[in-house]
Amino acid sequence: MLTHCKQERLSVCTDEVFSWMMSNRLQLNPLPRLRCSGVLWSSARRENQIPTGPVRVGDTSVQPVRTVRDLGVYIDADVTMSAHVTAVVKTCFAALRQIRSVRRSMTRTTLLTQVHALVVTKVDYCSSVLSGIPGQLLQRLQSVFNARLVFSARKSGHITPLLPELHWLKVPEIIQFRLCVVAYRCIIGTAPSYLAETLHSTADVGLRRRLRCASTSTLVMPSTRRTTLGDRAFPVTAARAWIALPSSVRSAPSLLQFRRDLKTALFQSSYSSP
Repeated sequence: MLTHCKQERLSVCTDEVFSWMMSNRLQLNPLPRLRCSGVLWSSARRENQIPTGPVRVGDTSVQPVRTVRDLGVYIDADVTMSAHVTAVVKTCFAALRQIRSVRRSMTRTTLLTQVHALVVTKVDYCSSVLSGIPGQLLQRLQSVFNARLVFSARKSGHITPLLPELHWLKVPEIIQFRLCVVAYRCIIGTAPSYLAETLHSTADVGLRRRLRCASTSTLVMPSTRRTTLGDRAFPVTAARAWIALPSSVRSAPSLLQFRRDLKTALFQSSYSSP
């Protein structure tokens, strides 16, 4: 009975969206021939409360699925991003196998270009959505950075000493790099408004204007209730990544200079000896 009520509430919400779109001369077409699918997100604890039956959208029933793809990013119903990591790792290893078969016909510069174009960019694409994922998934993504292929090293050798020579950031630093770049764009006013409105400077908060941190370019970190979902929201992850940066990096005069200083700082922290 509870599940049926939730499905009806979802149908009512979609009806309101349909009415709003019609009043604004827009069209919502949920026909099955368009391969329309939907997903309902929740934490793992509340996953059993999600309706599993079809949801009525206009005159059509849409069956919920476990994973959807949006702009090349796979999003799971439990927001673990495991499906996206699996798809990226699978694509990268397929590209590495193809490169390995012709590596003897390429120079090292060409080989490095191919690996960067077909592997590194795949991991870097939309990497900011991976903030807060478990360490096991981060290790799977890190495994595709195959420096042995570039240096023709033995399979039994360690690749960690080879990565600094390629000047590649590790996966956690790649995620932080993307978050900080978006945060910087929000601060200087070049990011989309729907992102910029979610970040607030400490100097703009009335109760914190007299604090010492108000004189620095820090961001306010919103409070959250759930670490599994709330702590992974963009306002939280972006503010946390921004606060962790040195003040000299945050005060860069331009986006180009900021990206350079940011990569240098992250590279040093990533490969610095313990």
